[in-house]
Amino acid sequence: MFVFVEKFMSFIYYIIKNALRQVLLLVKFELLRYFISMTKIGRTDFRVVLVLDRLRSAHNTGNIFRIAEALNAEIAACGYTPFPPHPKLEKTAMGSDKMVKCRHFETSLEAVQTLRAEGFKMILAAEPGGKGAWEMEYEFPLAIVFGNEALGVSEDTLSNVDDIVSLPMLGGKASINVGNAAAAIMYAVAAKNGIVK
Repeated sequence: MFVFVEKFMSFIYYIIKNALRQVLLLVKFELLRYFISMTKIGRTDFRVVLVLDRLRSAHNTGNIFRIAEALNAEIAACGYTPFPPHPKLEKTAMGSDKMVKCRHFETSLEAVQTLRAEGFKMILAAEPGGKGAWEMEYEFPLAIVFGNEALGVSEDTLSNVDDIVSLPMLGGKASINVGNAAAAIMYAVAAKNGIVK
């Protein structure tokens, strides 16, 4: 009987210890995010939301979470795009899924309409054939819609954005992974606006 009680108490101790560790980690991430947002190179108007329209891959989505965390952006996950908590996303996002503000919407159109109602000045779609990411003049708060690699941004959403932003592609395939496209466009936005050098 004593062995059972001892093992049971050990198990309870383990559960409480891990729960406290998770709470402390979450508090640490929230404090870190707060301090980062307070020290953004003198720019208080640099607010960007990445709208992810039906991204199927948790790997690509996790990559975009890491980019969003690196540049203090937010995410709007739409449709079947993986969003926290999600086991595969948690693995590929490497903790950034706990640090990045994320909302879920049924459609990217709903996300765009909500962001516009919240006062976003510019909403762009990342699609081929638009203005180059380094040529575009950005206004903030800014939202950029990234679409499913096979389907692109939904037609309903495309008809409700202000403009199209693109990356130059010199090859014949004209296809860039959505995570890579998000990184290139976000760093172009940040560099053009003095957030990174």
